[in-house]
Amino acid sequence: MAAGEPRSFEYTPTWVVTVVCFIIVLISLGAERGLHRLGKLFKHRKLHALYEALEKVKGELMLLGFISLLLTVFQGLISHVCIPRDSANIMLPCKLKTEASSGGSEHLGIAKHGRRLLAEDVSLETCARQGKLPLLSLEALHQLHIFIFVLAVVHVIFCVTTMLLGGAKIRLWKHWENSIRSETSQPHRAHAIHIHHHRIFKERAGRYWRKFAVVSWVVSFFKQFYGSVTKSDYIALRRGFIRAHCPSMPHFDFHTYMMRTLELDFKKIVGISWYLWVFVMVFLLMDLAGWHSYFWLSFLPLVLLLLVGAKLEHIITELAQEVAEKRNGEAEAAPVKPSDELFWFHSPNLFLYLIHFILFQNSFEIAFLFWVWTTYGFKSCIMEKLGFIIPRLTIGILVQVLCSYSTLPLYALVTQMGSLFKQTMFDEYIRELILKWARRTPSSAAGESHRLASQSTESIHASEQPTLDDAIATSVIELNHHNESQTPFS
Repeated sequence: MAAGEPRSFEYTPTWVVTVVCFIIVLISLGAERGLHRLGKLFKHRKLHALYEALEKVKGELMLLGFISLLLTVFQGLISHVCIPRDSANIMLPCKLKTEASSGGSEHLGIAKHGRRLLAEDVSLETCARQGKLPLLSLEALHQLHIFIFVLAVVHVIFCVTTMLLGGAKIRLWKHWENSIRSETSQPHRAHAIHIHHHRIFKERAGRYWRKFAVVSWVVSFFKQFYGSVTKSDYIALRRGFIRAHCPSMPHFDFHTYMMRTLELDFKKIVGISWYLWVFVMVFLLMDLAGWHSYFWLSFLPLVLLLLVGAKLEHIITELAQEVAEKRNGEAEAAPVKPSDELFWFHSPNLFLYLIHFILFQNSFEIAFLFWVWTTYGFKSCIMEKLGFIIPRLTIGILVQVLCSYSTLPLYALVTQMGSLFKQTMFDEYIRELILKWARRTPSSAAGESHRLASQSTESIHASEQPTLDDAIATSVIELNHHNESQTPFS
C-alpha cells in the first residue's frame, strides 16, 4: 500500500476503531438518555402535550436516521450512475468554470472544498470512459446528508424558541384571567368593570370610516406591531367563548384552556410533514445561477406572517364592529359571537398550517445559509453578494421575533373564536372518562362517540361542565355532533 493512499478498514488499527465507536456510542446514548429524562419530567409535571411533542421530535430523528441509512447504503450505486455532460451542465447553482480557468477539471469544487475519495476517482474514470459524468458525486451526497440534518435541527430549535417566547408572552395574560375571576366573585364591582372594558372594546370598531374594508385592513395590519392584544380584547373574547360553549361556568379558566390548546398545536408544528419535504425539493430545484432564488424566497415567510397577523387582528375588529352595530341597550350585555365564518375558508385550523409553513420556510432559509457558509465559505458563489445575505438574515430574525411575540399569541387567542372548541376543553382525566363512556354507549350512539374521541376539533358544544372529580361541580354535559343530535351523559 502506497504511503499516500487512504487505508481501508482491514488496515486500520483496532484502537482507532474502538475509540471512534466509543465516542459515537457515548454521544448517542447521552442524547437518548437526555430525551428520556426530559420525557419523564414532562410526564411528572403532567405536560402531556409537550411529551407528545417530544415523541414527535424522536420520530423526526428516526426519519433522519433512515434517510442517512439510505444515503449511506446507496451512495455507491448513485455515484456510479452516469449522465450525459449536457444534462450535467444545466440548472447549476453556480456558473460552470471554463477548462482554462479551472485547470481542465469540471469538478474542481470537490478538490477545493471537500474530500476527494478513491471511490470517487473510480466513478469519475468509469463515467469518463463513456464520455459522461456521475449523477451525484460522493462528496455531494455527503454534503446533502449534512444539509438535511442541519435543516431538521434548525427547524426544531426555531419551533421550540418560538413556542417558548410566545408562551411566555401568553402567560403574562394570566393576571388578566385572575383579575376577571376575582371580580366575578364581587357582583357589585364586576358589572361596572365589565361595562368599562366593553366600551373600550367597542371603540376598537372605530367610526364610520373604519367600516371600509381597505381602511379596516390597513389599521389591522399596523395593529399587529403594537398592543396587538389588550385586556379589553381578552375580556371580550373570553366572555364570548364562555357564553357560547359553557354559559353555566363564568369562572371557567379560559387561559389554562388556551395554553393547553397551544401545547397540543406545538406537537403538529414541531414535525416536518410530507408537504414540507416537497417544498424543500422545489426550493432546491429553483436554486439556479443568476436567479437569486433564495433571496426572493426569503420574503415569502415574512409576507405570509404579515398577512396572517393582519387577518387575526381584523377578526377582532370584525367582532368589535358586530357588537358596536347592536343597539345600545343590547350592546351592554351582548358578547361577541364566535363563528367559523370569520376565518379564511371557514377554517381556524388553516392558520396553524400557515404558521407551520412559515416557521419551516424561515428555518430552511437560515439552515441553508449556515450550511453553505460552513461548507463552502463566505465567498462561495451560492452565498451570493453581501447585499443579498444581510437582508436574508434580517428577514429571518424579524420573522422569528414577530411570530414569537405577536402572531403566535394572536393565533392562540383569536382561533378560539371558531364555532367549535377543542378536546383540551377537558383535562386528561375527563377525556379518559369520556372515552370509557363512549365504549359503554349503545351502538346507536357509539358512532358519534368514536368520532368525538378521534377528532380533536370535532363539533362539541358543552352547555355545562361535567362533574367527574371533586374539583368540578355536579352538572350535565350535552354533546352535539354538528348540531345533528344530542347525547347527554352525566
